Amino acid sequence: MDDLGGETDDERWLVIDGRRWRRTDPSLPTELVEALKSHLGRGRNQVKGAKRSGDDAALAAARRRVDLAKHGLGERGPEWWDDTEAARLSRARAALRDLDALDDEA
Repeated sequence: MDDLGGETDDERWLVIDGRRWRRTDPSLPTELVEALKSHLGRGRNQVKGAKRSGDDAALAAARRRVDLAKHGLGERGPEWWDDTEAARLSRARAALRDLDALDDEA
C-alpha cells in the first residue's frame, strides 16, 4: 500500500517482457474471477480458431468475449483503483452476466 492507503504500482501492474499489463482487480471474489477467467480462456481459444479458419464473424465474437472478460476482471476499461469496490464488483458481475448470455445465444 502507498502512503494514502491505496495500491502501489506493483499491485496495479504486471510487467512481462518489458510490457506493462494491468493486474486483475484484487478485490473481486475468487469465484467471480475464476468464472471470468474461464470465459477469457475460452475467448482466447476461439480467437485462435477463428484466425486459423479465416472466419471474420467468429473472430469478432471471440474478441468480444475476451474484451468483456478483461473489462470484468478490471484489466481493461476504467482503472479499477479509481472506483469504489462496490462499483468494481457491479462491473464484474455485469460482465459475467453478459458473457453467460453469449452462451445462451449459442
